[in-house]
Amino acid sequence: MANFWNLVRNENMKIYRRIATWIMMGFIVLVPILLTVLFAIFSEGKQPNNWEMMTLETQILFQLITIFTVVKAAESVAGEFTMGTIKLLLIRPWSRSSILLSKFISVVLFALFFSLVSFAVTWLINVIVFGYSAHPAGLIPPNSPLSDASPWAYVLMAYLDQFIALVVIVTFGFMLSSAFRSSGLAIGLSIFLLLSGNLVSGLLAMADKPWVKFVLFPHLGLTSYLDGGSPVPNYPTTYGFSLAVLAVYFLIFNLVSWTVFTKRDVAG
Repeated sequence: MANFWNLVRNENMKIYRRIATWIMMGFIVLVPILLTVLFAIFSEGKQPNNWEMMTLETQILFQLITIFTVVKAAESVAGEFTMGTIKLLLIRPWSRSSILLSKFISVVLFALFFSLVSFAVTWLINVIVFGYSAHPAGLIPPNSPLSDASPWAYVLMAYLDQFIALVVIVTFGFMLSSAFRSSGLAIGLSIFLLLSGNLVSGLLAMADKPWVKFVLFPHLGLTSYLDGGSPVPNYPTTYGFSLAVLAVYFLIFNLVSWTVFTKRDVAG
Protein backbone atom coordinates (compact mmCIF):
# COMPACT_ATOMS: atom_id res chain seq x y z
CA MET A 1 0.00 0.00 0.00
CA ALA A 2 2.85 2.37 0.83
CA ASN A 3 4.34 1.73 -2.60
CA PHE A 4 1.01 2.57 -4.22
CA TRP A 5 0.77 5.92 -2.43
CA ASN A 6 4.32 6.64 -3.51
CA LEU A 7 3.04 6.11 -7.05
CA VAL A 8 0.20 8.58 -6.39
CA ARG A 9 2.71 11.05 -4.95
CA ASN A 10 4.82 10.67 -8.08
CA GLU A 11 1.80 11.51 -10.24
CA ASN A 12 1.06 14.56 -8.08
CA MET A 13 4.63 15.73 -8.45
CA LYS A 14 4.24 15.56 -12.24
CA ILE A 15 1.15 17.78 -11.99
CA TYR A 16 2.38 20.42 -9.56
CA ARG A 17 5.87 20.79 -10.95
CA ARG A 18 4.46 22.24 -14.16
CA ILE A 19 4.11 25.98 -14.50
CA ALA A 20 0.81 25.47 -16.35
CA THR A 21 -0.75 24.11 -13.16
CA TRP A 22 0.01 27.27 -11.23
CA ILE A 23 -1.19 29.44 -14.11
CA MET A 24 -4.48 27.56 -13.86
CA MET A 25 -4.51 28.21 -10.14
CA GLY A 26 -3.94 31.87 -10.84
CA PHE A 27 -7.16 31.96 -12.87
CA ILE A 28 -9.09 30.30 -10.04
CA VAL A 29 -7.83 32.92 -7.58
CA LEU A 30 -7.97 36.03 -9.74
CA VAL A 31 -11.27 35.52 -11.60
CA PRO A 32 -13.54 35.77 -8.50
CA ILE A 33 -11.53 38.68 -7.10
CA LEU A 34 -11.83 40.56 -10.39
CA LEU A 35 -15.56 39.82 -10.74
CA THR A 36 -16.34 40.89 -7.18
CA VAL A 37 -14.39 44.13 -7.41
CA LEU A 38 -15.87 45.04 -10.80
CA PHE A 39 -19.38 44.26 -9.62
CA ALA A 40 -18.92 46.35 -6.50
CA ILE A 41 -17.61 49.30 -8.52
CA PHE A 42 -19.95 49.29 -11.49
CA SER A 43 -23.21 47.80 -10.21
CA GLU A 44 -26.07 50.21 -9.72
CA GLY A 45 -28.73 49.94 -7.06
CA LYS A 46 -28.77 47.25 -4.40
CA GLN A 47 -25.53 45.34 -3.85
CA PRO A 48 -25.74 41.52 -3.72
CA ASN A 49 -24.96 39.68 -0.52
CA ASN A 50 -21.83 37.61 -0.21
CA TRP A 51 -23.64 34.30 -0.81
CA GLU A 52 -25.33 35.40 -4.05
CA MET A 53 -22.07 36.61 -5.54
CA MET A 54 -20.26 33.50 -4.34
CA THR A 55 -22.86 31.26 -6.00
CA LEU A 56 -22.52 33.13 -9.30
CA GLU A 57 -18.74 32.95 -9.28
CA THR A 58 -18.80 29.28 -8.30
CA GLN A 59 -20.76 28.39 -11.43
CA ILE A 60 -18.12 30.10 -13.57
CA LEU A 61 -15.18 28.62 -11.66
CA PHE A 62 -16.49 25.05 -11.85
CA GLN A 63 -16.57 25.38 -15.64
CA LEU A 64 -12.91 26.38 -15.52
CA ILE A 65 -11.97 23.70 -12.98
CA THR A 66 -13.63 21.02 -15.09
CA ILE A 67 -11.74 22.13 -18.20
CA PHE A 68 -8.44 22.31 -16.30
CA THR A 69 -8.98 18.87 -14.77
CA VAL A 70 -9.88 17.33 -18.12
CA VAL A 71 -6.64 18.74 -19.53
CA LYS A 72 -4.68 17.16 -16.66
CA ALA A 73 -6.51 13.85 -17.12
CA ALA A 74 -5.66 13.82 -20.81
CA GLU A 75 -2.02 14.67 -20.11
CA SER A 76 -1.86 12.02 -17.40
CA VAL A 77 -2.56 9.12 -19.77
CA ALA A 78 -2.31 10.19 -23.41
CA GLY A 79 0.59 12.48 -22.58
CA GLU A 80 2.63 9.49 -21.43
CA PHE A 81 2.24 7.93 -24.88
CA THR A 82 3.04 11.18 -26.67
CA MET A 83 6.29 11.67 -24.74
CA GLY A 84 7.15 7.97 -24.65
CA THR A 85 7.39 7.95 -20.85
CA ILE A 86 4.75 5.21 -20.53
CA LYS A 87 7.52 2.66 -21.12
CA LEU A 88 9.41 3.91 -18.08
CA LEU A 89 6.34 3.29 -15.94
CA LEU A 90 5.74 -0.20 -17.26
CA ILE A 91 9.24 -1.46 -16.53
CA ARG A 92 8.75 -0.66 -12.84
CA PRO A 93 7.27 -3.22 -10.41
CA TRP A 94 3.73 -1.85 -10.56
CA SER A 95 0.75 -3.41 -12.25
CA ARG A 96 -1.02 -1.55 -15.01
CA SER A 97 -4.12 -1.35 -12.82
CA SER A 98 -2.11 0.39 -10.10
CA ILE A 99 -0.62 2.84 -12.59
CA LEU A 100 -4.04 3.74 -13.99
CA LEU A 101 -5.62 4.03 -10.54
CA SER A 102 -2.83 6.28 -9.28
CA LYS A 103 -3.31 8.58 -12.25
CA PHE A 104 -7.05 8.74 -11.70
CA ILE A 105 -6.68 9.46 -7.97
CA SER A 106 -4.14 12.21 -8.62
CA VAL A 107 -6.50 13.88 -11.11
CA VAL A 108 -9.42 13.71 -8.67
CA LEU A 109 -7.21 15.17 -5.92
CA PHE A 110 -6.25 17.95 -8.34
CA ALA A 111 -9.95 18.73 -8.90
CA LEU A 112 -10.63 18.61 -5.16
CA PHE A 113 -7.73 20.94 -4.38
CA PHE A 114 -8.88 23.49 -6.95
CA SER A 115 -12.47 23.25 -5.69
CA LEU A 116 -11.38 23.93 -2.11
CA VAL A 117 -9.32 26.92 -3.24
CA SER A 118 -12.32 28.16 -5.22
CA PHE A 119 -14.56 27.92 -2.16
CA ALA A 120 -12.07 29.70 0.08
CA VAL A 121 -11.36 32.54 -2.36
CA THR A 122 -14.98 33.21 -3.37
CA TRP A 123 -16.19 33.17 0.23
CA LEU A 124 -13.38 35.36 1.56
CA ILE A 125 -13.36 38.03 -1.15
CA ASN A 126 -17.14 38.45 -1.06
CA VAL A 127 -17.23 38.69 2.73
CA ILE A 128 -14.52 41.36 2.57
CA VAL A 129 -16.32 43.39 -0.11
CA PHE A 130 -20.01 42.83 0.70
CA GLY A 131 -19.89 41.77 4.36
CA TYR A 132 -21.23 38.59 5.90
CA SER A 133 -24.96 37.89 5.64
CA ALA A 134 -26.18 35.30 8.14
CA HIS A 135 -29.71 35.16 6.72
CA PRO A 136 -29.55 36.16 3.02
CA ALA A 137 -32.92 36.81 1.40
CA GLY A 138 -33.53 35.20 -1.97
CA LEU A 139 -30.56 32.85 -1.93
CA ILE A 140 -32.54 29.65 -1.33
CA PRO A 141 -35.72 29.21 -3.44
CA PRO A 142 -38.88 28.67 -1.36
CA ASN A 143 -39.59 25.30 -3.01
CA SER A 144 -36.06 24.03 -2.40
CA PRO A 145 -35.66 20.95 -0.15
CA LEU A 146 -33.16 23.10 1.79
CA SER A 147 -35.51 26.08 2.15
CA ASP A 148 -35.18 25.99 5.93
CA ALA A 149 -31.45 25.32 5.93
CA SER A 150 -28.59 27.74 6.51
CA PRO A 151 -26.78 29.35 3.57
CA TRP A 152 -23.76 27.23 4.47
CA ALA A 153 -25.73 24.03 3.89
CA TYR A 154 -27.13 25.28 0.59
CA VAL A 155 -23.78 26.45 -0.82
CA LEU A 156 -21.91 23.34 0.35
CA MET A 157 -24.56 21.12 -1.24
CA ALA A 158 -24.25 23.09 -4.47
CA TYR A 159 -20.47 22.54 -4.37
CA LEU A 160 -20.93 18.82 -3.78
CA ASP A 161 -23.37 18.48 -6.69
CA GLN A 162 -21.08 20.35 -9.05
CA PHE A 163 -18.06 18.35 -7.91
CA ILE A 164 -19.88 15.07 -8.57
CA ALA A 165 -20.70 16.22 -12.11
CA LEU A 166 -17.09 17.33 -12.54
CA VAL A 167 -15.76 13.88 -11.58
CA VAL A 168 -18.10 12.14 -14.05
CA ILE A 169 -17.04 14.43 -16.92
CA VAL A 170 -13.36 14.01 -16.04
CA THR A 171 -13.82 10.23 -15.90
CA PHE A 172 -15.26 10.40 -19.41
CA GLY A 173 -12.18 12.32 -20.57
CA PHE A 174 -9.92 9.88 -18.74
CA MET A 175 -11.60 6.99 -20.58
CA LEU A 176 -11.09 8.64 -23.97
CA SER A 177 -7.47 9.40 -23.12
CA SER A 178 -6.88 5.76 -22.18
CA ALA A 179 -8.76 4.29 -25.13
CA PHE A 180 -7.51 6.47 -27.97
CA ARG A 181 -4.17 7.76 -26.68
CA SER A 182 -5.23 11.19 -27.89
CA SER A 183 -5.18 14.07 -25.44
CA GLY A 184 -6.81 16.37 -27.99
CA LEU A 185 -9.75 14.03 -28.51
CA ALA A 186 -10.21 13.52 -24.78
CA ILE A 187 -10.13 17.25 -24.08
CA GLY A 188 -12.36 18.18 -27.01
CA LEU A 189 -15.12 15.66 -26.39
CA SER A 190 -15.09 16.23 -22.62
CA ILE A 191 -15.46 19.97 -23.07
CA PHE A 192 -18.26 19.29 -25.57
CA LEU A 193 -19.98 17.18 -22.90
CA LEU A 194 -19.56 20.01 -20.41
CA LEU A 195 -20.72 22.87 -22.62
CA SER A 196 -23.46 21.14 -24.57
CA GLY A 197 -25.11 19.43 -21.62
CA ASN A 198 -27.90 21.98 -21.21
CA LEU A 199 -28.59 22.10 -24.97
CA VAL A 200 -28.76 18.33 -25.31
CA SER A 201 -30.90 18.09 -22.19
CA GLY A 202 -33.34 20.60 -23.68
CA LEU A 203 -33.55 18.67 -26.93
CA LEU A 204 -34.06 15.39 -25.11
CA ALA A 205 -36.81 16.95 -23.01
CA MET A 206 -38.78 17.40 -26.25
CA ALA A 207 -38.66 13.66 -26.94
CA ASP A 208 -41.57 11.80 -25.43
CA LYS A 209 -39.53 8.70 -24.74
CA PRO A 210 -39.09 6.97 -21.35
CA TRP A 211 -35.42 6.19 -22.06
CA VAL A 212 -34.58 9.90 -21.85
CA LYS A 213 -34.28 9.71 -18.08
CA PHE A 214 -31.40 7.24 -18.41
CA VAL A 215 -29.27 9.52 -20.63
CA LEU A 216 -26.19 11.00 -18.97
CA PHE A 217 -26.50 14.68 -19.98
CA PRO A 218 -29.51 15.81 -17.90
CA HIS A 219 -28.27 14.21 -14.69
CA LEU A 220 -25.10 16.30 -14.73
CA GLY A 221 -27.34 19.16 -13.59
CA LEU A 222 -27.76 17.93 -10.02
CA THR A 223 -28.06 21.49 -8.73
CA SER A 224 -31.54 21.70 -10.28
CA TYR A 225 -32.76 19.65 -7.30
CA LEU A 226 -31.60 22.41 -4.98
CA ASP A 227 -34.03 24.78 -6.68
CA GLY A 228 -36.89 22.31 -6.27
CA GLY A 229 -36.79 21.21 -9.90
CA SER A 230 -35.66 18.14 -11.82
CA PRO A 231 -32.96 17.71 -14.49
CA VAL A 232 -35.45 15.75 -16.64
CA PRO A 233 -38.55 18.00 -16.72
CA ASN A 234 -40.87 15.65 -18.63
CA TYR A 235 -39.91 12.72 -16.42
CA PRO A 236 -39.57 13.89 -12.81
CA THR A 237 -36.77 12.03 -11.09
CA THR A 238 -35.33 11.94 -7.60
CA TYR A 239 -31.90 12.98 -6.40
CA GLY A 240 -31.10 9.36 -5.58
CA PHE A 241 -32.10 8.23 -9.07
CA SER A 242 -29.79 10.80 -10.68
CA LEU A 243 -26.91 9.72 -8.44
CA ALA A 244 -27.54 6.10 -9.41
CA VAL A 245 -27.49 6.98 -13.13
CA LEU A 246 -24.24 8.91 -12.72
CA ALA A 247 -22.74 6.04 -10.72
CA VAL A 248 -23.51 3.58 -13.52
CA TYR A 249 -21.87 5.82 -16.13
CA PHE A 250 -18.93 6.39 -13.78
CA LEU A 251 -18.40 2.63 -13.46
CA ILE A 252 -18.76 2.08 -17.21
CA PHE A 253 -16.22 4.79 -18.04
CA ASN A 254 -13.73 3.38 -15.55
CA LEU A 255 -14.29 -0.17 -16.75
CA VAL A 256 -13.54 0.85 -20.34
CA SER A 257 -10.43 2.73 -19.20
CA TRP A 258 -9.15 -0.23 -17.19
CA THR A 259 -9.93 -2.81 -19.88
CA VAL A 260 -8.21 -0.90 -22.67
CA PHE A 261 -5.20 0.18 -20.63
CA THR A 262 -4.51 -3.26 -19.16
CA LYS A 263 -5.09 -5.25 -22.37
CA ARG A 264 -3.51 -3.03 -25.00
CA ASP A 265 0.18 -3.29 -25.89
CA VAL A 266 0.91 0.12 -24.36
CA ALA A 267 4.66 -0.41 -24.58
CA GLY A 268 4.53 -0.77 -28.31
